[in-house]
Amino acid sequence: MADGRKDRAWWQRVDILIGIGVIAVVLMLIIPIPAMLLDFLIAVSFALGLITLITIMYMHKVLELSVFPSLLLISTVYRLAVNISSTRLILLKGPAFKGRLIMAFGQFVVGGNYIVGIIIFLILIAVQFIVITKGATRVSEVAARFTLDAMPGKQMAIDADVSAGLVTEEEAIKKRLDIQREADFYGAMDGASKFVQGDVKVGLLITIINIVGGLIIGMATRGESLSSAVATYTMLTIGDGLVSQIPSLMMSTATGIIVTRAAAMDDLGTELTSQLLTQPRTLWIGAGFLLFLAILPGFPKLPLLSLGLMLGVFGFYLRRGLKRKEELGVETKKEKEESAKGPESVLGLLQIDPIALEIGYNLIPLVDTEQGGDLLERVTMIRRQSAIELGLIFPPIRIRDNMRLEPNTYSLKIKGVEVGAGTIRMGKYLAMNPGQISEKLEGEETVEPAFGLPAIWIEEPVREKAERLGYTVVDAPSVIATHLTEIIKSHASEVLGRQDVQALLNSLRTDYSAVVTEVEKAGATIGDIQK
Repeated sequence: MADGRKDRAWWQRVDILIGIGVIAVVLMLIIPIPAMLLDFLIAVSFALGLITLITIMYMHKVLELSVFPSLLLISTVYRLAVNISSTRLILLKGPAFKGRLIMAFGQFVVGGNYIVGIIIFLILIAVQFIVITKGATRVSEVAARFTLDAMPGKQMAIDADVSAGLVTEEEAIKKRLDIQREADFYGAMDGASKFVQGDVKVGLLITIINIVGGLIIGMATRGESLSSAVATYTMLTIGDGLVSQIPSLMMSTATGIIVTRAAAMDDLGTELTSQLLTQPRTLWIGAGFLLFLAILPGFPKLPLLSLGLMLGVFGFYLRRGLKRKEELGVETKKEKEESAKGPESVLGLLQIDPIALEIGYNLIPLVDTEQGGDLLERVTMIRRQSAIELGLIFPPIRIRDNMRLEPNTYSLKIKGVEVGAGTIRMGKYLAMNPGQISEKLEGEETVEPAFGLPAIWIEEPVREKAERLGYTVVDAPSVIATHLTEIIKSHASEVLGRQDVQALLNSLRTDYSAVVTEVEKAGATIGDIQK
């Protein structure tokens, strides 16, 4: 990849072009530019805002545009540089200003009336600053805080899926990276939304400076009358403000959309149609209301009648489509019921987990992360540690509750056969005497399940005393984790299957291909290697 980047010309390197563009933006703040180039730069600002807005409307997840906070900052600085360049030209040229886009917005768009232009400009400022920007800023703050608070739970859920064998290690790594990137994104958006607020304030300030400065320059240096100076500089300033605030409004809207679509599963258009247009009765009620307005005196009949009829017809076809789906669902259900009456397939019942941990219902809090349980995380660490110590890759360890067990017991099974069991006292600690301590502890005498050592279940208040006397004290999850570790070590030959041996050979083939090839040429089968 590095060689390919070197072979490309400098104008084909996007990173170099972006660097040149940033330098050009800085130069725009210093060096005057011609009016024709200013028109091009304003058009670029419009295109950038429009493309960003449309991209956000079509994306499915926020991470598809994780560069948006940086893009927001760059576009804000770019619009500021263009605004400063246009201000310089307006104040220097005055009536001789030739910026076509600014003149078009100042004359054609607002009808040549600068009072109308000022009103439109103030409305844009109010909508952008009070409505969109303020709301987007608040949503960004809340999303950043909630995303950070939810990170530990999401991480533990991924670990649980890995332990249960629902996802692979590679998929888990990708999911953890996505969680981290999502948290970083919302943290960045919390600050990036302030760029939009500042952009609106600066736009209003520049507009005031343009009008006041233009009047002073026009009357003091060019000898223009007050009415002529007001007409010239106000019209140009309003045009300049509009060409600056409209792209800014697009970016503000894009900011609001991207921070409010945290739970989106599809693009904006698909979600709107799938969620908003799902009830035909709502369309019929809307159609009836519009038709009622159409018959009232003084209301325009053509738009109200046409829109009301459109909603009514659309609701009719939507209802017919939903009815077809219901009929199809009934037919599918009947087919499933009929197929269920056929010969039963028992192949799925023959699947046996290589390693399984079954627990009674009182021990469920040990694996429930919402209740503070960390047994799933410990099981994941056991698999990793066993792989390091034994050099073997063990299959995922299934953890499930078994209502047939006693509430406080657990069972360890290898290929469906119980190889170990134990009893846990929830909320208590297991204290074991190393052998040289004579003082006894108050508690329930028992036997440590992993090594068969005498032990005592003690309460929390006795724990500190036991540790001070020299007892080995462990909590309930540690008891199960230790027992599971010893079971894996003592039954490694039973757990390791031929498929696991083949997977191990495939992984070794990358770094030790010669050794693997020699073993295969020697005629050793997978069964021989397994032994």
